[in-house]
Amino acid sequence: MGLRVVDRVAALGSFTAAADTLGYTQSAVSRQVAAMEAAVGAVLFERHARGVQPTPVGQVLLRHAAVLLAAADAAQRELAAAREQLVGRLVVGGYPTGHVVLLPRALALMRDEHPAVEVAVHSGGSQSLLRMLRARQVELVVVAQMPGIEHDFTGLRSELLLSGRLRVAVPDGHRLAGLASVTPDDLREEPWIVGTGPAGDVHLGAWPGIEQPRIAYAAADWHARLGLVAAGLGIALVPDSVASLISRGMTVVPVDDDGPHTRHVFAVTQRSANPLAKVFVDALRQVATSSAL
Repeated sequence: MGLRVVDRVAALGSFTAAADTLGYTQSAVSRQVAAMEAAVGAVLFERHARGVQPTPVGQVLLRHAAVLLAAADAAQRELAAAREQLVGRLVVGGYPTGHVVLLPRALALMRDEHPAVEVAVHSGGSQSLLRMLRARQVELVVVAQMPGIEHDFTGLRSELLLSGRLRVAVPDGHRLAGLASVTPDDLREEPWIVGTGPAGDVHLGAWPGIEQPRIAYAAADWHARLGLVAAGLGIALVPDSVASLISRGMTVVPVDDDGPHTRHVFAVTQRSANPLAKVFVDALRQVATSSAL
């Protein structure tokens, strides 16, 4: 328990956020961190104005914790499978870019480990998916939380799967394509390819903080947006999790900006999630912690 608490505090940068995600009180999280610090004989986190960050000792512990937690999760899945074979149907919802890497690999893992479980998948914006979950139209959703936006998980169970900085996709041959990194000022006059969809959903737009960005095209489909970039019609935001999969015709460039430009990905279920949903969350967690993602 202590290692998982330390892992969540480091990922979220906050004792309070870790407590909310794990379903514990903040005092319980503080006690677990204190116990781990006593066990290793060193302070694990430094407090800053924007939250907490792991110390050098904490970083060492976190590297080993990731391996141990993944092994513990794998052992739990194997033990569960040995006790009984899961059978049934699960309805899952995922945000668009989640269908590029995270969901497909979790589905493949479910197929291999639980072949008798049928998984149906719906795609939609994060807010739409959360409404579907509350209406019990789906049993589990994978949602993305953009910088400056906080989803309402009241009455639900959420688990942080991924956190990653936003980057920018530019066409090959673009003036920014050969740079090691760019600044927001470099992006201000660029034409943007942005997302679109149902009212109320939050989509990838221009770089946060750029006032009155020049929007060239808006497309609901993720692949359509990247196709427009590859054709040289504009630039677009991309999350870390899919940056390595960008196709030919585009280059992904980091943005040098100290602002809070990290996107978080959560798995969310009802508090009384059924066993199939819990197993799928385990699969998502295993994919999210894989070095191949």
